[in-house]
Amino acid sequence: MLNILTQEVQEGVDVVPEGESVEKTLSIIELIASGGVAGQVIIAILFLLLVGAIYIYFERIFAIKAASTIDANFMNQIKDHVSHGKIESAQELCAQVNSPVSRLIGKGISRIGKPLADINTAIENAGRLEIYGLEKNVSVLATISGAAPMIGFLGTVVGMILAIFELANAGGSIQMDVLASGLYTAMTTTVAGLIVGIVAYMAYNHLVVKTDKVVYQMEAHSLEFLDHLNEPT
Repeated sequence: MLNILTQEVQEGVDVVPEGESVEKTLSIIELIASGGVAGQVIIAILFLLLVGAIYIYFERIFAIKAASTIDANFMNQIKDHVSHGKIESAQELCAQVNSPVSRLIGKGISRIGKPLADINTAIENAGRLEIYGLEKNVSVLATISGAAPMIGFLGTVVGMILAIFELANAGGSIQMDVLASGLYTAMTTTVAGLIVGIVAYMAYNHLVVKTDKVVYQMEAHSLEFLDHLNEPT
């Protein structure tokens, strides 16, 4: 008996003591692959939603950052041009800057000579268009943040149905390997759906905060411009 054990050790054969469990590891790829076709389809959909959410977030964050960048001396130059009657120079300056604030001010400058209420209305209408442009595709993030967890829960229901179906066809004997595929589908899709939903929700709220800052900047500069027009000459 001793000779047999010695020979096994020499040949590199691992002898596992009786009663000791062997630790098993499972990678993410193996986990997804074990979920069956239904789980893989739902994971693929969630992955596409995640890629879309990340793309929209970075595309919008760069656009909002560019929209919020404006020269601190811009309004001083505008007020100086308007005060000296250089309307064309003021419009050229707005065209050169090319930002939401400059477009609003440019719209107001084009209405100079009309009642102040008309100028204010023109700026407000232009402001709505600028806000619409800033919020482009942001609503898609909100949709993804709500839809992704529901798609994940759909995978959970599908996985449980598959598990029950396999259990019903097992002939009365419960075997975990029979239930494994359905359970993997149920768990992996739930986790994936929640991850995508959380990422999209955080990205959406961050963009909303950034957009609100640009809107506040637009309102502040518009009021400053209107106050300047309302000053007695």
